[in-house]
Amino acid sequence: MLSNREKTLINEIWDRLTPAAEEIGSDALNRMFASYPGTKTYFSHLDISPGSPHLLSHGKKIVLAIVEGGKHIDQLTVALAPLQTFHAYQLRIDPTNFKLFSHCMLVTLACYMGEDFTPVVHAAMDKFLSAFAAVLAEKYR
Repeated sequence: MLSNREKTLINEIWDRLTPAAEEIGSDALNRMFASYPGTKTYFSHLDISPGSPHLLSHGKKIVLAIVEGGKHIDQLTVALAPLQTFHAYQLRIDPTNFKLFSHCMLVTLACYMGEDFTPVVHAAMDKFLSAFAAVLAEKYR
């Protein structure tokens, strides 16, 4: 799936971007809600307006989970097992939303990283986020 260089690159990127986790995560969520309004239904109990504390908090949780997944790329299924169970059995999130969010996160990263979002970075991050989304969706089968 990912080469050793890509794994290192992913972790370097997330190490650099973790201080902006709230901003990046909430931006990606805002993109998803704007592009795919149906995804908002899972957040009806929260204030998800841009810049809201709920949106910032949830965005940060998502980014930190992605960062943690990056640290355990070779054991992604094991590392994400609690999130798989939570999203599948308690939250009952439509697994398609993981793919949609993955795409929105790529766009957000491209905006934040600018010229540093090279084709190599794009490809590595796309592979990683696709794997992350696929692992989260595994419990639905």
